[in-house]
Amino acid sequence: MSDVGPRSSAHLAALPRNSSVGIGCIGAGFIMADCHLVAYRAAGFHPVAIAAPRRDAAAAVAARHSIPVVHGDWRRLIEDERVEVVDIAVPPDVQPEIIRGICQAKAHRQSRIRGILAQKPLACNYAEAFALVRCCREAGVRLVVNQNMRYDHAVRACGDLLARGVLGEPVLSTIEMRAIPHWMPWQERQGWVTLRIMSIHHFDTFRAWFGTPRRVFTSVRSDPRTAEKFAHTDGICLSILEYDSGLRCSTLEDVWAGPAREGSESDCFVKFRVEGTQGMALGTIGWPRYPERAPSTLDWTTSLTAHGAGIWHRPRWDEAWFPDAFIGPMAELLCDLEGSCPAVATGDDNLETMALVDAAYRSAREHRAVEVAEIVNESCTKAV
Repeated sequence: MSDVGPRSSAHLAALPRNSSVGIGCIGAGFIMADCHLVAYRAAGFHPVAIAAPRRDAAAAVAARHSIPVVHGDWRRLIEDERVEVVDIAVPPDVQPEIIRGICQAKAHRQSRIRGILAQKPLACNYAEAFALVRCCREAGVRLVVNQNMRYDHAVRACGDLLARGVLGEPVLSTIEMRAIPHWMPWQERQGWVTLRIMSIHHFDTFRAWFGTPRRVFTSVRSDPRTAEKFAHTDGICLSILEYDSGLRCSTLEDVWAGPAREGSESDCFVKFRVEGTQGMALGTIGWPRYPERAPSTLDWTTSLTAHGAGIWHRPRWDEAWFPDAFIGPMAELLCDLEGSCPAVATGDDNLETMALVDAAYRSAREHRAVEVAEIVNESCTKAV
């Protein structure tokens, strides 16, 4: 890769000096079995125990990934002296109880846990997430949230271009998703689909690149395919994010993506585009082709001579979002705990992503642009 492009390691997360820290895994579903643990083994991390409500499911995942200890209850896992870091991959309405339980055990000296990697969304709304972040802070437990799209290799490399000014001042950025997700059964009891599951990735990516916008305007309709299974409001979603600098970002989450499941041809993809005053970057995310391994891509051009003006640069990597990007959040937590590099996707940072999602829900419900501060100030006032 050329020196004028993203730095040679910019697409990869820094790894901890010490990879022997004992990781306890809570949850034995697809994300844990096929993403987290595959990535951890590739990175040389050290899962030592796993727990799930169905002990047989946890045992099957443990056998597959050579995890020595299986617990049938997460409460036993957090008391396990081998466990210093907990990796949680459960639904967002289940996760808060586990995080509070860890903090309580820590406060009563019944646990050695120093850090938590929590699944996104951190909770079912901003107010609940705010309470969890405060709980972890008071217990002295480091909280990182698994917003794994920001660790996708093309997304990270694009962020490096932005940070070094290769694209100039950001003017317009878009993320377009036309893909059919595998919705989880637990979403039926929530009554929501896309904003907290898919849009949250795109909102968080924009935040990683540009910071938190002032306001968001979101329009939604139900997804015809999912509506046949359960009622929901946020199927297909379109959002505009406004920044004080003049930057505008937009997301489209088209989870219908045409009647591909009903007999037509399909055209599924995720693309992003960043336009700046000095350059432009175009990216693709390979996730819609999973389980086929499809590395994400980045093409970029600039008008700056020092960075190779006037041509398209097309760096390529072997890594794919699923499962390779899942190394990043755990690596960041482990690096933070050992003091080698502070975590960025912390619970405190993630609160602004959660507030942006809640603002999007309110915007869609009330048909108006909603400032992120509106959500934050309401919840902070109630918490006092």
